[in-house]
Amino acid sequence: MTLTRVGAGLWQVVLTALWLGATVLFAAAVAPAAFAALPTRTLAGDLVGRVLPVVFWSGMALFAAVVLLGVRTDAQSRLKPRILAAALGGASCMIAQLVVDSWIERVRGRIHGPVDALAVTDPLRIAFGQLHALSVVLLGVAMVCAAVVLGVAVRDLHSAP
Repeated sequence: MTLTRVGAGLWQVVLTALWLGATVLFAAAVAPAAFAALPTRTLAGDLVGRVLPVVFWSGMALFAAVVLLGVRTDAQSRLKPRILAAALGGASCMIAQLVVDSWIERVRGRIHGPVDALAVTDPLRIAFGQLHALSVVLLGVAMVCAAVVLGVAVRDLHSAP
């Protein structure tokens, strides 16, 4: 069975829409709800910390699929915005999961008790806050990249012969 450019584009739209929808739900509803509903920020952070790897690993898989589908079905696709956005989105997910997460765990390992119990000026709390912010930025970059992939893929489908 041969995969056509239109077929690859449809797969890119479906997969990207699913991942982006799940990620928006997580960022806009699940994470804030966990911090609002659970009795401690530590529990909420633990819950969110268990979901984030799923988001980042699935993002890496999604963006790799977008690149592979694009390259496989279109020899000129390497420099197209969809492929570049997918490469950047995949890199963002990879850095967040494989680098930043390990740094966060290293800092957490040095903190005895809840992060909120540390003084605002404590270097470990500051480091944790900066790493958390970096993780959020990387997730945001991946989400913007997914939106670009989705928008360009839909546009390309509408202009396909």
